[in-house]
Amino acid sequence: MNGTLQSKVAIVTGGASGMGFATVSRFLKEGASVVIGDLNADNGRNAIETLSAEGYEDRVRFTTTDVAVENDVAAMSELALDAFGQLDIVFNNAGIGGAFGPITELDVDDWDTTFHVLVRSVFLGIKHAARIMIDQGRGGSIINTASIAGMGGGGGPQAYSAAKAAVVNLSKTTAIELAPHNIRVNAICPGVIFTPLMHSGNEEQAEEVIAEVQPLAKRGEGSDIAGMALFLAGDDSQFVTGQEHIVDGGLLANGPRLLGRLHNSRNLHRMAGMAFGTSGQAATVRRL
Repeated sequence: MNGTLQSKVAIVTGGASGMGFATVSRFLKEGASVVIGDLNADNGRNAIETLSAEGYEDRVRFTTTDVAVENDVAAMSELALDAFGQLDIVFNNAGIGGAFGPITELDVDDWDTTFHVLVRSVFLGIKHAARIMIDQGRGGSIINTASIAGMGGGGGPQAYSAAKAAVVNLSKTTAIELAPHNIRVNAICPGVIFTPLMHSGNEEQAEEVIAEVQPLAKRGEGSDIAGMALFLAGDDSQFVTGQEHIVDGGLLANGPRLLGRLHNSRNLHRMAGMAFGTSGQAATVRRL
């Protein structure tokens, strides 16, 4: 098989579901070997079973990973070397919805957890990927999941939006630092992508809201992010670094106006808590 990523080795965090799993599948189809890092071990086992049934068992591995813990990220990176002998691509994609509610009611521990999962994880992913890629001496591609929520107000809760803005800037600064090593660093900024993290089980209502504000009629899917990740991972983007790549159906150009409209944000003025997405941890909610 000859694919865009033939003989490449990738790590995808949050790769057991949603955008991450769509990207893992696409990378495998394009010839790469992939290590999936995800906190949700059940999702990880299911992902491996599905991909093995498709004939990829020799080119995919799973490891339970808390992306905010350095030892876990280091072990995940070493697994790529132990299993496949090299590391060419890292997609720092794992995320949670994070702290939500009025700024006057946010719990400081929830705020810190949000930044640990969404920003500290990207720092750690870049750090350990860069160490390996520098030692290998042939460059590489690091891709970070940000969000259009980090590019203006009104696209998400305060902590989530601020964290994603940090991911955009971290991608730019490390792109400059790592450019002499031919290591490219880019951010993907999704709009509304229909994953369990986004719609919280209420797809129909989410579709109605998005139809009002998104110019393209097509709804965003994990495969749309996978397509951009494939471009950034491959040689077609070898002159692209330090950029935020918006994949949102024109939503940002139209002004997102999402906060308070989607199912998981419409009552934020009456609730506060913490959303853990597909990590396997239950959300906490306090009614105000």
